[in-house]
Amino acid sequence: MPALASHRKPRSRTAKPSPAVGFTTAALAGVTLLSTQSATAAPSDPKPSIEEVQKKVDDLYRQAGSATQEFNKAKEATAEKRQEVDQLLDDAAKRTEKLNESRRALGNYAAAQYRTGAVTPTAALMFADSPQAYFDQTQLMDRMTDQQRRTVTEYETERAAAAKQRAEATKSLESLTDSQESLRTSKQTVQTKLAEARTLLSKLTAEEKARLAAIERKKEEEARRKAEAKAKAEAAARAEAEAERQRQRQERETTPGGDTGTGAGTGTGTDDGTYAAKADKVLAFARTQIGKPYVWGATGPSSYDCSGLTQAAWKAAGVDLPRTTWDQVEVGSRVQTADLLPGDLVFFYDDISHVGIYIGDGKMIHAPKPGANVREESIYYMPIYGSVRPA
Repeated sequence: MPALASHRKPRSRTAKPSPAVGFTTAALAGVTLLSTQSATAAPSDPKPSIEEVQKKVDDLYRQAGSATQEFNKAKEATAEKRQEVDQLLDDAAKRTEKLNESRRALGNYAAAQYRTGAVTPTAALMFADSPQAYFDQTQLMDRMTDQQRRTVTEYETERAAAAKQRAEATKSLESLTDSQESLRTSKQTVQTKLAEARTLLSKLTAEEKARLAAIERKKEEEARRKAEAKAKAEAAARAEAEAERQRQRQERETTPGGDTGTGAGTGTGTDDGTYAAKADKVLAFARTQIGKPYVWGATGPSSYDCSGLTQAAWKAAGVDLPRTTWDQVEVGSRVQTADLLPGDLVFFYDDISHVGIYIGDGKMIHAPKPGANVREESIYYMPIYGSVRPA
């Protein structure tokens, strides 16, 4: 018997997903997620190069130097205002004492009139809102003695003067408060800039610090070469001047009836000699300060900032300089870098935030920056703003 055909529906086969296809799908989803996260995440700031760190630190020190001058200026203004306020308060106290003396004299007149039973205009005066207006009545003034009238006049004069001085003292106190606030702000600015510089340097590795030191040495070497070139130029100029003096002396000696004295044009004029004598005292003082630390706002004797050192050095020569670099640059006469003489002041940066004392041969003595001591250094280590001859 033939076999019957099967009428059962064939079992449908369900295809299993390919492992490769499943992994690829998951990977694509992961890449998409990471791409989305990467797009939304803030990129990390790249680490600055050593050159960038050095530039930033130098700029912070320069800004701190400028803020130090602001601090010095505010400190000076505060001291002046305090002195002014103290003087006004002292004068006001003296005025008050005079006012009290006049008041006591008026009180004595009033008491005497009360005892004698006489009319007591003085007593009325003591309680009047406007004593001068009260005594403007002619008939009342006629009934007073000359001494009483003088006492009243003195009383009114002293009272008006005392009121004026109280107003001036109040105004000066307000100005003093402003100066003190400016002093605090300048101090905070200096401290902030120095803290930023210290933080930058503290993040450097030992290798980075070594590279930074190498960059610094290269900078110093370049400044030294420029100083040496200036020293040669100065030596050549001195030799030329000496040769000219010798030539003029020989001409005078060989000319019949010639002047055998020192004469003009020898370079030993009174002005030059006077300045050289002062400069010698300036440099002698400055050299004894070498090795002392830089401290912003300091004027000696144990530490200095840059303008504090120049002020103290020139004071040793009998010349009073202002406190800040901004004021010192306005003193005396301007000189070109090529014409510098020992004792001249050399100023640096566009904001005139640093100053040093020229000693010759392209070098200066200065108080450099926090963490450094007073030292000799090439004037070409920093960008020169200009120079002055103080006296």
